[in-house]
Amino acid sequence: MKPSGEDIAGGIALRIAAAGSFSVMAAVLKLASLDGVVAPEMLFYRAFFGLPVVLAWVLTQPGGLAGLTTRRPLAHVGRSALGIVSILCVFQTLTLLPLADATTLSFTAPIFATLLSFLILKEAVGPRRWAAVAVGFIGVIIVMRPIPGIMGAADHAVPVEGIVFGLVAALLTAGVTITLRQLRDTEHVAAIVFWFFVGSSIVGAILLPFVGHWHSPLTFALLIGSGIAGGLAQLFMTASLQKAPVAVVAPFDYLQIVGAIVFGWWLMSTTPTLSTLAGAALIASSGLYTAWREHIRRKAALIQPTAPPV
Repeated sequence: MKPSGEDIAGGIALRIAAAGSFSVMAAVLKLASLDGVVAPEMLFYRAFFGLPVVLAWVLTQPGGLAGLTTRRPLAHVGRSALGIVSILCVFQTLTLLPLADATTLSFTAPIFATLLSFLILKEAVGPRRWAAVAVGFIGVIIVMRPIPGIMGAADHAVPVEGIVFGLVAALLTAGVTITLRQLRDTEHVAAIVFWFFVGSSIVGAILLPFVGHWHSPLTFALLIGSGIAGGLAQLFMTASLQKAPVAVVAPFDYLQIVGAIVFGWWLMSTTPTLSTLAGAALIASSGLYTAWREHIRRKAALIQPTAPPV
C-alpha cells in the first residue's frame, strides 16, 4: 500500500512533462545556436525568462516568499557557481554536437555522481554499482565513435571538444548533486531553485555585453521560449518529487534522449547514428541500474533495526 499523500500516476505524469519541457528547451537552444547564439547568451535568456515562472511557482507553495529565506547564503553562492559553470558547459556542448549526442552525454552525470559520492562522501560502492559505472563509460566511448568504420564512425565524426565539454558538464552536474544533498538538509527547495536562477541571470547579464549579439526576432523568440520551457521543466520536476518517490519518477528523465532524437530529426533533419543509439542504451542502462541500487540501499537503511541503547 502506498503511503498517504502519494500519487504515483500524477508524479510520473509530471516527470514526463518535465522531460518534455527539457527536450523543448534543448531543441530551441540548439536552433538558436545555428543563428550564432553562444552559451553565455543561452545562460542569461534561459534564467531571466525562466525566473518569472519559478517565482510564480514559489508563490503557490506553502509559506510563499518565506521559502526563499536562507540560513546558508554562502552555500548558495557555491552551489550556484558550480551550477552556472556546469550549465555553460551543457550549452557549449549543444552548440558543438548534434542534439541527440549532447543529450546522451548529459546522462553520464549519475556515473560521475557515483564516483564523487565514493571519493567525497566516502559512501560504500559495491561491485555491481562499479560494474554499472564501467558500462556507462563504455557507452561514452561508443558515442565518441573513435574507430573508423564502426557503426557509422567514419561518416559521422564527433568533435572532440564537444565530447570534452559534455563530459565536464556531466561531472560538474554530479558535483551539483552532491552539494544539493547537503543543502536540502537545511534549505527549502524553493530557495535552492530561485537563487540559482537569480545567480544565473546576474552572471549572464555580466557576460552579455562581451559576447552578446543582436539576433533575428525569431531567434529572440526561441531564447524567450527556452527560458519559459526551462522554468516549467524545473516546476514539473520538483512537483513530481512531491507526489512520488525519486526512484519511481527518475527513470522517465531518459525520455529526454527520445525527445532529442525526435526534435533533431524533425527540426534539423539529423538522425542519430548506430553509435549514438548503442551508446545511449548503455548509458541509460547504467543510470537506471544505479538509481535502482540507490533506492534499494536507502530502503535497506530505513528498515535496518537500530542498536539497543547502552
